[in-house]
Amino acid sequence: MPRNLITETDRERVRELHTEGKTRNDIAREINRSPSTVTGISRALGLSFDRSATAAATHARQVDNRSRRADIVGRLYSRAERILGRLEADQYTFTATTINGIESKALDHVPAPDEKALASAMSTHLSTAAKLEQVDADTGAEGARSMLDGLAVALGIVTGTT
Repeated sequence: MPRNLITETDRERVRELHTEGKTRNDIAREINRSPSTVTGISRALGLSFDRSATAAATHARQVDNRSRRADIVGRLYSRAERILGRLEADQYTFTATTINGIESKALDHVPAPDEKALASAMSTHLSTAAKLEQVDADTGAEGARSMLDGLAVALGIVTGTT
């Protein structure tokens, strides 16, 4: 099976496209080669692909996502507070479907099935908010500590942690 050898034309084209500021994947598509082949050619030519723009874009996306999570957490807490307000109100509006259609009635208590459903919804909102907050609060130290403890156990090293 013949190999598709790299030609001098391939090398020159990679150099030209790199000078134009094309990305590795763009160059690969243009010369009909794999990205790893373009990487090899570039490395042999002493060319590199600056990843600082990608890093900056990734950081910006992380900042945006952190802000979005904070907004969602606030909204989840607001929903939980509204539900709690309904549970603690002096009057509860009970709505049901009857043969006459949908009817509402003011009660001085929350019926048990409604209280259970509302408490469950509130719990879900609060749990989700806490998990989202943990995403931004987690420094990764606990995960690293757990991994190192597991490695120590596997190697038979006694650690002072429990």
